[in-house]
Amino acid sequence: MKKIVAVLGFCALMVMHAHAHAPRPGPNGGLMVDAGDYHAELLADGSETVTLFLFDVNDQPVESAGSKANAILVVGGKPARFALEPAGGQKMVGKAPAPVEPGVKGAVQITLPDGATIQAKF
Repeated sequence: MKKIVAVLGFCALMVMHAHAHAPRPGPNGGLMVDAGDYHAELLADGSETVTLFLFDVNDQPVESAGSKANAILVVGGKPARFALEPAGGQKMVGKAPAPVEPGVKGAVQITLPDGATIQAKF
């Protein structure tokens, strides 16, 4: 009986853990996901411009100066790779080869000023 209770407790913790890391709406209107010890919000509005916002674990803005990022997003049914550059404050901006719709699927690899690399999957 104790084993069953322990297993059920473990399963409940795993469900809560998985739910805590689910994508959620970000404060700028994009989709926010976990990215290592950070949170990343990707904003695509149907234009070719894509904006990434970086936050710490407490959802406080992280300065983008000195960071680099590469996006690989599914644009027009094909993978598109393009760079995102710091654009003041916590923003990084890039231009895709075609319009990018909200809710786009893909990933962004971010290199922080200290050389650490994190990845956000959307």
